[in-house]
Amino acid sequence: MLNIVIFGAPGSGKGTQSERIVTKYGLSHISTGDVLRAEIKNGTDLGRTAKQYIDQGQLLPDELIIDILASTLDGLKDSKGVIFDGFPRTIAQAEALKQMLAERGQAVSVMLDLDVPEDELMKRLLLRGQQSGRADDNEETIRKRLTVYHSQTAPLIDWYKKEGLYAHINGLGELERITTDICAAIEGK
Repeated sequence: MLNIVIFGAPGSGKGTQSERIVTKYGLSHISTGDVLRAEIKNGTDLGRTAKQYIDQGQLLPDELIIDILASTLDGLKDSKGVIFDGFPRTIAQAEALKQMLAERGQAVSVMLDLDVPEDELMKRLLLRGQQSGRADDNEETIRKRLTVYHSQTAPLIDWYKKEGLYAHINGLGELERITTDICAAIEGK
């Protein structure tokens, strides 16, 4: 199974590139953001709890996310693999993902780090907020999300480097070139 972690700050292009990877390699896409937004929209207990964290620009508790992902993964019986989009976000989550996959006889194949300068991230997210109406794409919440990313999520880069799974991708520039770089990283692992 080809299991990919796509990584990057909010607005780095994870969703766009995930769609391209899913199409090319026939993978299933697990976006924690999409899963959580669906829970919020459906007004579930999980959705209400998640909304409180998201509205504050904070990360959800690990055990909550792991349970959601394990359940989602177990529902994908005939998949060639999975791209994890928006997870893990902390070293504890990366360790939990490694354990969860190992229990299923699987492992992460590669971690793709979409690297985009912060000023470009801000432009992209503000534009996305204007176009989509997403309430969490406003300047104050974006700044909080970027602060959380740098303090809690960026340390994953070193963790995945130690695991020998890290691939740096320049996330600024032409969409096709970024996709080509991603495919080279996937096929090189």
